[in-house]
Amino acid sequence: MINDKEKYIEHINDNSQILVMRKILDKVERVLDYHKVEYTDFLDPYQRRLCYSFLNRFLEVKYFEEGGYNNSERKSIVIFPHYLTKYNIDNPVKVLKVEYSSDYTELNHRDYLGALMSLGIKREKVGDIIVSENFGEIILLDEIKDFVLFSLDSIAKERVEVNEIALSDIVKPEVETKEIYTTVASLRLDNIISSAHNISRSDSSTYVKSKKVKVNWEPITEPSYGIKEGDMISLKKKGRVIVKKVLGLSRKGRIKLILEKLL
Repeated sequence: MINDKEKYIEHINDNSQILVMRKILDKVERVLDYHKVEYTDFLDPYQRRLCYSFLNRFLEVKYFEEGGYNNSERKSIVIFPHYLTKYNIDNPVKVLKVEYSSDYTELNHRDYLGALMSLGIKREKVGDIIVSENFGEIILLDEIKDFVLFSLDSIAKERVEVNEIALSDIVKPEVETKEIYTTVASLRLDNIISSAHNISRSDSSTYVKSKKVKVNWEPITEPSYGIKEGDMISLKKKGRVIVKKVLGLSRKGRIKLILEKLL
């Protein structure tokens, strides 16, 4: 039994994540008390960083991440007794391939996710959804796999065929990007949003204060938040931008940047 669970998460200031972290602590407790293997729902990189801050304090448990493929964004954390290895453990993550034959329909990520939600499936039970031409791949927890196989027969009124495939057969997503060469007065978050999306500094500041911006998946509400090379900035309904390279100062003393916009 874990005494005083709250001390393990007292450093986490994001109230929206406290309940999630408490549930994961409950799983750690079950591993310690009953020597069980536990796994979390799918978590984004920010949530997983929060988990590391307390998981690493338990010497009698080990853990690994599983998202279906190496660079997946959403992953489950598998927690297990220290005397086991990951090779002794059944993988809780599966993948379903969804195929359709229409020449007139092109299903998108929102279509796939909407179809799953309409079945009553919670978002946290589903990992990445990889969209390709005439098929998609849904990474999900094993606990809902059979239900989806049985229940998912159409997406956006398009008839689909669903089959389980091996994780090794996943077709890795190809991400289209566009490089933007620009300059900013400083590496403030609102400056970079303004430059990346060609909107006013005032509008970008409003977006941040309205809780529509994440940096490396972490919600940020301070327009002056400092950005560094490699950071990814997500703006709701406008997409993601990575600060690919900081090139130094221009002749006018502005900071030169290469931004990579994910299309």
